Amino acid sequence: MLCKEIMQVIEATYPTTAALDFDNVGLLAGRAGKEVNRVYLALDATDAVIDRALEAGADMLITHHPLIFSPLKKINDEDFISRRILKLIRNDISYYAMHTNYDVLGMAELSEKILGIRDTEVLDETMEDTEGNKEGIGRVGTLESPMTLEECCVYVKHKLNLGSIKVFGDMDKKVQRLAVSPGSGKTAIAAALKKGADVLVTGDIGHHDGIDAVEQGLSVIDAGHYGTEYIFIDDMKRFLNEKLPVLEVMTEPVIHPFQVI
Repeated sequence: MLCKEIMQVIEATYPTTAALDFDNVGLLAGRAGKEVNRVYLALDATDAVIDRALEAGADMLITHHPLIFSPLKKINDEDFISRRILKLIRNDISYYAMHTNYDVLGMAELSEKILGIRDTEVLDETMEDTEGNKEGIGRVGTLESPMTLEECCVYVKHKLNLGSIKVFGDMDKKVQRLAVSPGSGKTAIAAALKKGADVLVTGDIGHHDGIDAVEQGLSVIDAGHYGTEYIFIDDMKRFLNEKLPVLEVMTEPVIHPFQVI
């Protein structure tokens, strides 16, 4: 089927209009009229990912994070981003990104299910759907039972299948109301405090942001940007297999971009 037909199916569930204003989503390189039989899914369009997509014989690469984020003034072989775009186009791979539109309409609900929180509400509202329901980034809800922050860390590591996390807060503190904001969650701290969360699960939290959150009564579990968002890959594979079974869908192996040793 054609790339543009795949895009129509994706955007019927994850419209690009749901993306935040700063974002860059949709077909970022390649041909909408490209015949696609094999799709490769990944979180980021790194050099290694593009090479593996080529080796797999993919016709289309779909990632969560957009390769082209800041405006480009030149496309040549002297810049690492441009070189990737040239490689995709030269090999006739259509490249599509679905970032904050998926965050709002997919990742938020998926993360609440994985972490098993109940009676949830949107953490940071960004839009209303056609029926007037609030949608947005992240979720906040209640764990099945109270636990210490230390127990919550073990719980999050288990649910997200992570080897390590970073935590800010008193490990003996009891927590039950949990907020989750996959990806970079510095801006989610204020929303989590406003919604009365005991603990926020997110990524990319700096030292000062973490200790300032604790001073205001919010513990923070930094499970990593990749660690909170790699769930996109399997979820989109399921989506494409259900909606477009004629496609062959291949996925990037779960490989964390850095290791803690």
